[in-house]
Amino acid sequence: MGKIIAIANQKGGVGKTTTAMNLAASLAVLEFKTLVIDADPQANTTSGLGHDPKSINTSIYECMVDGIDVKEIIHKTELEYLDLVPSHIDLVGAEVEMINLDNREEKMKEVIQDLKELYDFIIIDCSPSLGLITINALTAANSVIIPVQCEYFALEGLGKLLNTIKIIQTRLNPDLEIEGILLTMYDVRLRLSNQVVEEVRLHFKNMVFETIIPRNVRLSEAPSFGLPAISFDADGKGAVAYLNLAGEIVQKNDVQKVTK
Repeated sequence: MGKIIAIANQKGGVGKTTTAMNLAASLAVLEFKTLVIDADPQANTTSGLGHDPKSINTSIYECMVDGIDVKEIIHKTELEYLDLVPSHIDLVGAEVEMINLDNREEKMKEVIQDLKELYDFIIIDCSPSLGLITINALTAANSVIIPVQCEYFALEGLGKLLNTIKIIQTRLNPDLEIEGILLTMYDVRLRLSNQVVEEVRLHFKNMVFETIIPRNVRLSEAPSFGLPAISFDADGKGAVAYLNLAGEIVQKNDVQKVTK
């Protein structure tokens, strides 16, 4: 059974989409059958993996609200082992439409339940909020990765997210674990970056991944070409860092590959 990992932080600009795309691509390069679900209305993961959101007629939104079979909307990417469930701007309206639905916090879980047998990993890119879609993702997930940028306001809002995770563990998904806190946008030249790394490691100890994601131009450029970093610049520091992160996760979870 595949492992479902949500990438979540209600703070914007911390590297959620970059992490979702590049972690999924790195797992795929390691020949783990991987699905990335774009659950952010901005649809940056969708475009970053080579699909135009404007041409997407059916997305995760229709699956959650209208009951469309998610297997019918899985898109291939340029990596053999990486598939995509896309998003588009209509996902913004999903939270309003889901308000009156029964078990509204479990719609995504219902949608993707059957996919666990088809993939080794399912990565969910969450929107920068703690709204109903993010709660759906955390309810569906086995674990959550929390990206934290190595900047001044790094820990701002982290307590609120951890509290939300605790509530979901109590009420909706008792099996949800924190996969780890991922330090992103690290600049070795800045004393501040090093101070943030020390502070986060001091506070959260073993919860923090060994891998740190550097601030990297090639990592930022890759999505504009519709490619993950490992396809755009395989030897770049950003691509190598995400490959190391994938290695950490594989080693921690001892995943057995599904039959190809």
